[in-house]
Amino acid sequence: MNTELLKNLCAVPATAGDEGKMRDFILDFFSKNSKDFKVMPQIYSGAGFQDMVIAVFGEPRTAVLAHTDTVGYTVAYKNELYKIGNPKAKAGTKMVGEDSIGRIECTLKIIKKKKGKAREETYKYEASRSIKPGTILTYAPDWKETKNFVKSAYLDNRLGVWNALELAFHIKNGALVFTTYEEHGGGGAQFAGRFLQENFGVQQALISDVTLLSDSIKHKQGVAISIRDRGIPRRCFVQKIIEIASENDVKFQLEVEKSGGSDGNSLQHSSYTWDWCFIGPPEDNYHQPGEKVHKEDIEEMQKLYRILVEKL
Repeated sequence: MNTELLKNLCAVPATAGDEGKMRDFILDFFSKNSKDFKVMPQIYSGAGFQDMVIAVFGEPRTAVLAHTDTVGYTVAYKNELYKIGNPKAKAGTKMVGEDSIGRIECTLKIIKKKKGKAREETYKYEASRSIKPGTILTYAPDWKETKNFVKSAYLDNRLGVWNALELAFHIKNGALVFTTYEEHGGGGAQFAGRFLQENFGVQQALISDVTLLSDSIKHKQGVAISIRDRGIPRRCFVQKIIEIASENDVKFQLEVEKSGGSDGNSLQHSSYTWDWCFIGPPEDNYHQPGEKVHKEDIEEMQKLYRILVEKL
């Protein structure tokens, strides 16, 4: 497993609505590594695509979607912070950003108030100076790796991006789609989906993302294949994926949830018909600075994606 690539991805700040640095990282990756691909892809990015990247290999039947954005905070007034997506950081978390004055480091402060029966939380920063309103703050990089685990801010969804980039070395026919805005309302996937259907006739998608550790979904039990969350993919498509995984000795666990969502939900809500399935490893410390994933689950994820892009 190429953890150096994943480590570098986790260090790139790219919250929802500000994915430009991740777009540039991905384009640079394709530029430097395409000589080692089995098929030279067509790259779609730039004007009309905002900060998304779509790489089309050969004659694609299946698209792999990985969202490039993360959660974070926007600096408001009087040291207050507004959430980008749904960050779950604890008080004292170290964050970084850059305004017109320069780079700044700060810590998160959480003020809890009781309003009737409800509890409200206000988020503020503590820093050596005032930070300009509108500045974006992200978790400070703090990569940790052991024999069995990787632990870092933003494995959601740098791990999904890593999976898609690693696929680029192996696929002959398929599309890799690096989407935006997934953490804060979604929408990028709908544009990409329309582009792929209208130009290449692609109607099935795999969602390369990470899911949550739970009482039923655990570390070292393999990649999670989601039967449903808030969205419900078409059962016959999910069943086909389960059969392929079983036939090829992929270690997997089946996930059934009533909430949560992904780029798959955006595709399902579009005006185009899609078969889609969320497939990813479980992580601990969801949307916190130290997200944690087992390496064996990551390896099973990559193994299954290589098989599915070829066989679906």
